[in-house]
Amino acid sequence: MSYVIKGDTADWEVVIGLEVHAQVIAKAKLFSGASADFGAGPNTQVSFIDAGMPGMLPVINGYCVEQAVRTGLGLKAKINQRSVFARKNYFYADMPQGYQISQCDMPIVGEGTVYLDMPDGMTRAIGIERLHLEQDAGKSIHDMHVTKSMIDLNRSGVALMEIVSKPDLRSPEEAGLYLKKLRSILRYLRTCDGNMEEGSMRCDANVSVRPVGSNELRTRCEIKNLNSVRFVAQAIEHEAKRHVDVYESGGKIEQETRLYDANKGETRPMRSKEFAHDYRYFPDPDLLPLEFDDAFVAKIKATLPELPDDKKARFIANYGLSAYDAGVLVADQDSAVYFEAVAKGRDAKVANNWVSSNVFAVLNARNVPITECPVSAQHLGRLLDLISDNTLSTRMAKDVFELMIETGKDPGSIVEERGLKQITDTGAIEAAVDAIIAQNADKVAQYRAGKVQIMGWFVGQVMKATQGNASPALCSDLLTKKLAP
Repeated sequence: MSYVIKGDTADWEVVIGLEVHAQVIAKAKLFSGASADFGAGPNTQVSFIDAGMPGMLPVINGYCVEQAVRTGLGLKAKINQRSVFARKNYFYADMPQGYQISQCDMPIVGEGTVYLDMPDGMTRAIGIERLHLEQDAGKSIHDMHVTKSMIDLNRSGVALMEIVSKPDLRSPEEAGLYLKKLRSILRYLRTCDGNMEEGSMRCDANVSVRPVGSNELRTRCEIKNLNSVRFVAQAIEHEAKRHVDVYESGGKIEQETRLYDANKGETRPMRSKEFAHDYRYFPDPDLLPLEFDDAFVAKIKATLPELPDDKKARFIANYGLSAYDAGVLVADQDSAVYFEAVAKGRDAKVANNWVSSNVFAVLNARNVPITECPVSAQHLGRLLDLISDNTLSTRMAKDVFELMIETGKDPGSIVEERGLKQITDTGAIEAAVDAIIAQNADKVAQYRAGKVQIMGWFVGQVMKATQGNASPALCSDLLTKKLAP
């Protein structure tokens, strides 16, 4: 996906790497038994170790380890059977221990790959550098008091997977596609819910620019705590243009951490960017190295679901869908399940058209997931059956679909209650056709003189005469025969 910034001295390309912090789906925190649920009252889910009390020792949550390995396998990444937890030392008010337990040079997951579904139907491989486990910090709240900040430690100690991409992304749009694909994989795996609005998936973007054709990696800036795909794209676009402006004016980019102001649409400095040695990493003396064997990994691998890329390939092969249509359906696991229920034993392309257009339009209008769709997959499938057996025309089916949305009823019941069956009686339709022809001699003459495009007008008149209940196919056939010179 080409993205070039035109400058006075050169054409520039952007180089992007993303660090995604994904909260692990688990009942308890990474090193304590305190609840990790979202939405509890402030400071009601805090153990002694989460609060940084002296003498409290961390105990690893084995399920969080399994979730990290499961995610690594889903990313087609190398699983490191020996990893080490380290202390990352820095001070902030919502970090009561004065350090964060994380992983540095020995993470639990190594290199992997995420494949982006590009708009042209092609795929693009984006490298994963690593995935490591770490504990989250608490939350600082700055808008509850004029002069004071409040601290909520409910999030302190919650398990995070930091997923670091290689600097392979080349546009804000690609960054957005990467986040959506990564979120889709995590949701399929049930290792992170991906709810950016709740903070369970957050993104830091590393941005630099270079002249088109160059392979150098110039000084980057990190934009912290971006909480939506839209803001990630906007922040990258602004930051890349800022870099170009600095270089074009003869300036120098300083490595720093920046924040994105969504209201102003710009980034601003936060602090100078630290290097790894600034955090004084060292192995946590209270935690042994994390070690497991092939059997542990194999057991987790056996539980993996069919992931988006594999499901997409199956939808293309088995249902004859285009790469684009299949990609849209498999982006959300529940949508893929819904589609397959509708398509079972039916024309898959017709099923896709109804799901991707009619059903998705309802979901977008109501802003609900497909699990809350007012029309069940079973009911939609029965509606398609009524089209297939000529009980309903496609136009009539759309009217029935609207009634299904309103009432939640089975389409068969609606058809019976409203008397909406399509007229397939040739005699009844023929009478309407004869009447329309007799009443419109001028139009008949035009058609027979070669103006065949007015056939649509004739079909429309017959449909109108039959209150829209006639079979359009029968109308067309009869009109073609009777209008022939």
